[in-house]
Amino acid sequence: MSGPLLDQVTSVKVKLGVLVAVSVTVAAVVAAAGAASDVPVWLYLPVTVALALGVTQLLAVGMTSPLREMTAAARRMARGDYSGRVTATSSDEVGELARAFNRMAEDLADVDRQRRELVANVSHELRTPLAALCAVLENLADGVAEPDPVALRTALDQAERLSALASDLLDLARVDAGEAPLATAPVPVRDLLERTVAESRATGREVTYDVQVSPTLSVEADSSRLHQLVANLLDNASRHSPRDGVVTVSAAETATGWRLEVADDGPGVPAADRDRVFERFGTLSEAEGGGGTGLGLAIARWVTDLHGGSIHFVDPQPPRTGARVRVDLPLEPRRSTASAVAASPASPTPPPEAPPATAPWPVTEAPQPALDVLFGRFWPDAVPGNLRAVLASLAVGLLAAVVLPYRDPGLGAFALLLAAGGVILAVSVHRRSPFTLACAALCALLASTVAVRDADWIVLLCLFAGGAVCVAGVVHGRTLPAFVLAGIAWPLAGLRGLPWLGRSLRGVAGLSASAAALRTVVWSVLALLVFGLLFASADAVFSEWVGALVPDLELESFVLRSFLTVAVGGLVLAAAYLALNPPRLESRGGPPRPVAHRYEWLAPVLLVDAVFVVFLLAQATVVFGGHDYLERTTGLTYAEYVHQGFGQLTVATALTLLVVWAAARKAPRVTPADRAWLRGALGLLCVLTLVVVVSALYRMHVYQEAYGFTRLRLLVDVFEGWLGLLVLGVMGAGVTLRAAWLPRAALLSGAGLLLALAAINPDAWIARHNLDRYAETGKVDWAYLRGLSDDAVPVLAELPADEAACALAGREPADDDWLSWNLGRHRAAPYLSDPLPPDARCF
Repeated sequence: MSGPLLDQVTSVKVKLGVLVAVSVTVAAVVAAAGAASDVPVWLYLPVTVALALGVTQLLAVGMTSPLREMTAAARRMARGDYSGRVTATSSDEVGELARAFNRMAEDLADVDRQRRELVANVSHELRTPLAALCAVLENLADGVAEPDPVALRTALDQAERLSALASDLLDLARVDAGEAPLATAPVPVRDLLERTVAESRATGREVTYDVQVSPTLSVEADSSRLHQLVANLLDNASRHSPRDGVVTVSAAETATGWRLEVADDGPGVPAADRDRVFERFGTLSEAEGGGGTGLGLAIARWVTDLHGGSIHFVDPQPPRTGARVRVDLPLEPRRSTASAVAASPASPTPPPEAPPATAPWPVTEAPQPALDVLFGRFWPDAVPGNLRAVLASLAVGLLAAVVLPYRDPGLGAFALLLAAGGVILAVSVHRRSPFTLACAALCALLASTVAVRDADWIVLLCLFAGGAVCVAGVVHGRTLPAFVLAGIAWPLAGLRGLPWLGRSLRGVAGLSASAAALRTVVWSVLALLVFGLLFASADAVFSEWVGALVPDLELESFVLRSFLTVAVGGLVLAAAYLALNPPRLESRGGPPRPVAHRYEWLAPVLLVDAVFVVFLLAQATVVFGGHDYLERTTGLTYAEYVHQGFGQLTVATALTLLVVWAAARKAPRVTPADRAWLRGALGLLCVLTLVVVVSALYRMHVYQEAYGFTRLRLLVDVFEGWLGLLVLGVMGAGVTLRAAWLPRAALLSGAGLLLALAAINPDAWIARHNLDRYAETGKVDWAYLRGLSDDAVPVLAELPADEAACALAGREPADDDWLSWNLGRHRAAPYLSDPLPPDARCF
């Protein structure tokens, strides 16, 4: 956590100002460095935003974490758990609030503990006399025993015991209410002790009392409270003394006041329990000499504190054994009523004025991060930090900074994509899933196009498809909405993963714990830089070797490579977090609710079927009527006619799939008739759609024969073919009425068709078909052929020398190193090595 960065600032306002100032400064410096070094805007702008967000998160998390901890602890308190505490390290208003919260939590925990003890102990103390009293009265009522003085005496003893307990509870209630005034007056101590001992002898306990006190000792005190103190001590001593035991009561003046001691011959109090017995209901077990309500000593302590004295158990004087209570009191009370209430048995020891700066009690329930408010249900963050994933993503970013700048895409870019995919797959929670492994294999094949093909358009499409397949695989999506949300989740992972990144970076503290290892790394890097630069400047051969291993580190190059490191490393890190903690993309709603009546879905579908039938009849009319009929009725040539409708047919095919999906969700499937109508109506629509697909493909073929072959026309052909493949898949799903497999099949088949398109070398294919058309018709667009990539050069070089020079005009062989090696450019290089004829003309 980064909280200590601003812990010494004593104002929240100042912290917010520092936060804004630092974030703005970082953003301004990064943006200015990128602009000054000619870094593209599309690269330095997202990097600037990402770094500003990171700095904000780094500084703000320490400011808000105590508030989140307080929220979590308050929720636990509402459930009755008062053990939660807040980490209070800051010196501002939030830190003060956290420390006050800890004090409140401790007080509430004490109150709750006392309440529980009150219920348990009072219940225990009431049960014994009540049971005995009920037994005596039951015997008297049933005639089992006569109402003689012995039986009545027993009942009276139990009733008096209950009365004493009620009196003790009432005294404590008065203490809690603050109704404990201290009325002081001169008190002869000997008279007080003799009177109290006489009352204690009346209880009938078979013990002997030995009073040792000076006749002239007189103090200022509250006589009734002092009597209550002595009575409770005598009651405790006589109860724990054996038969014929001696209870010694002594009082003597001291240098600072006077001292009262009460000793008995009982089992005594262990040293570890001597403070606990003064708490409310702090009785010991029977084996330790326990018994009674546990309130007498608590009241004795309260009276002592009320007079400004102290009370505690001390060791007995040898050779005597037993308990020995010592009370030290001033000759005149020194404490006010308010202070006495504060030191009442409810708080046997004064609370500390302030807890330590860092609370020693961790909050066991993790506080809810601020981002959970935005992403919580859709994307909970419960994964531990993963420093290896962060370091691996940084390594991929550094690799991008080495292989990408100032090079054409090639073998190095392919290695970079494989490294990024390996990091993502390694951390994925679904890495053993067959679907995820299939997506990984397809992504690797799509990434290989960057080293195989020179055509930018097919490479970009393959990389885009590879990214879509990658995110779909790591989130393990099953539906089309899940695939779309997965694509949106990738950039959002840069924001959602900030808390995870913070948890991961905490591992750096553990790695840097070894100061020796850190010093070794620093000095090694420094020595390498110093001596490497010296030798590079002193020897040309050594300089060439270093230049081959180390990239150009001029200022502009360094800035560009830094931006690439952050951008690529951040993208890989976001994808790694997405793979490690995929969001909940699948809908949790119930199954689709079918319509109540069959006609509600069937009527629209049958109308669409009818429209398709009419359209196909029109197509048949054109086929059988010929070109003359078409020109006579529409005024269009056949080429113009097929071009006019191709785009609409493609849209109609896509919309048909949407109609089938909607109808399948709303159609009931309860009876065999329902299922038959569903299969029949939608099956007919799919068959008609396949005919439309064939018509669209035929139209595009005719148009290409008339006007030539282009990249866009080829791509549209592939897309229409893919739609036809989806229609076949829908028909297969309609047989079993189960289509859960269809979205994944559509995704993988679409990416597979794009890979197949790249495999046939589309630029070379376009060049070949345009040259065939040129041989047949003499028509060709030389400017378009010259715009094709180096993938088409081997085909164009087959032309006669003059025509080849025209088609290859303006091309030069690529100057690639091994990192930018590309198969398409490599195959084109031999045809471009010879200079073009000086008299080359383009037709």
